[in-house]
Amino acid sequence: MNIVIDAFGGDNAPLEVIKGSIKAHNDFGVGITLVGDENKIKECAQSNSLDISQLKIKHADSVIEICDDPRQILKEKKDCSMAVGMKMLADGEGDAFVSAGSTGAIVCGALFIVKSLDKKLVKRPALATVLPTAGKPTMLLDSGANLDCKPETLVQFGVMGSAYMQKIMNVDKPRVALANIGAEESKGRDLDKAAYKLLETAPVNFVGNIEARQLPLGDCDVCVADGFSGNLMLKLYEGMGIFFSNELKGIFKKNVKTKLAAAMVMKNIKDFKKKVDYSEYGGAPLLGTAKPVIKAHGSSDAKAFYNAIRQAKLFTETKVIDTMTQALSQIKQEQAE
Repeated sequence: MNIVIDAFGGDNAPLEVIKGSIKAHNDFGVGITLVGDENKIKECAQSNSLDISQLKIKHADSVIEICDDPRQILKEKKDCSMAVGMKMLADGEGDAFVSAGSTGAIVCGALFIVKSLDKKLVKRPALATVLPTAGKPTMLLDSGANLDCKPETLVQFGVMGSAYMQKIMNVDKPRVALANIGAEESKGRDLDKAAYKLLETAPVNFVGNIEARQLPLGDCDVCVADGFSGNLMLKLYEGMGIFFSNELKGIFKKNVKTKLAAAMVMKNIKDFKKKVDYSEYGGAPLLGTAKPVIKAHGSSDAKAFYNAIRQAKLFTETKVIDTMTQALSQIKQEQAE
């Protein structure tokens, strides 16, 4: 197995990418190809005393920046590290692709370079983010790839998310819910009402509508939303996580008594921090592409890249894409009948 890594995607590239890749190669036994400026990769490794002799390097002349138009990955910057890496994946030179670069460019490249799973089955790929909850982690999709969606597209998201949670997160019969402003079937826009009807007959464990406040409580395993609503939910989720973390620090550092209290519950605090740490999950899979694509967080460190590679390995080994294809084909066949 060969995992292709965009060595220059993200705020901490290429150093943290290299560090995470070395550890992942050693622990998982997977082949890893770093894509980017070969001289800069070697210089970075040498100056930080990192042995990259077991990793392969694929040279790429440029980098697509966050401020660039995502469509440049197809023409003006088709020689960038992200585009070259995706081309390797499409051509069979890799089994999965990982990048912490521009979300827009990743979605554009995945759609037009890697290609969709099957245009007859999946209209648009969805960015699927795994969120910590009071129970097991919940997958939110779409979390930003598609601002406007059709009811059929939301159903496809539910099917793909269910397959992923079952295969990767080992959730038996994942509970699929539709994000809405109320639990009643009659709530929401025309989009939500139509999607609700379709999800009722889809090959998933559909549990109805879910309000945003229920998401942190773990009331579903897969939360389906259009990209606009999903991204709003995700950003609020992240912001509240930072807020609670800062408030907790302030409480425990207030005086000597609170510092002593913190020392007594330090193990619990560390367990909680680990649970809400995005780097533990690695990244967000882009579901609906012909081959596994993982979008790592822009500020990913070595630990996050390590876990993103672990996620890519599992994505490939468990053949999630085959499971999604079978379920979506079932829907297509039933509609034809």
